Amino acid sequence: MKDPRPQPAADTTASRTVSRVVPEPTALKALAHPVRLRMLGMLRVDGPATATQLAVRLGLNSGATSYHLRQLAQYGFIEEAPHTSKRDRWWRASHELTTVPASEAEGEALDLDLAFNQAVLSLQVGQMQQALEEYAELPAEWRKASTASDIIIPMTSEQAEALTKRLTDIILEAMRAAPPLGEASGKPDMVPFSVMLHAFPYPGRLPHREGEDES
Repeated sequence: MKDPRPQPAADTTASRTVSRVVPEPTALKALAHPVRLRMLGMLRVDGPATATQLAVRLGLNSGATSYHLRQLAQYGFIEEAPHTSKRDRWWRASHELTTVPASEAEGEALDLDLAFNQAVLSLQVGQMQQALEEYAELPAEWRKASTASDIIIPMTSEQAEALTKRLTDIILEAMRAAPPLGEASGKPDMVPFSVMLHAFPYPGRLPHREGEDES
């Protein structure tokens, strides 16, 4: 017998799995290059492309982009994309996210962590500067959706770690509910929306680690 009570509407926003990669140290070293980071980001956001297409967008020659594409492919960040063209080689990103846990080791591992974060920061600063230059031309609804916030809260390291994890979980939840990057959403008002999360102890407030020069 059919239940006569009103039934809730079906949830049309199905959660999906967001593919991600956690690079090994050698792969992370290969990725810590500004051009490769930009190329990987382009393939993730805009979908498959050829070395020639990326060269035009980056202002490089196709030989340089081909080299960087081979490096990204060697370490599993990208893969060949099926395409009807037999003349050109098309590439696509293998994952939507790169996850790099904070290094708890010292020495070379920490140096690699710093080098990668420096490359990422340089890329993000450039993107934020470009976004600011375009801000005045944005539709009003997108200006309202944008922010450049700076919030400082007294916390212990445990509280800070819990907060950053909670914020990351919220962002990933939104990503799982959204269409995959690089694919047409079918909605003209839907565009890639960038969220950059930077969380760190306020500079100059913590003592140097033991053994470091404090002069």
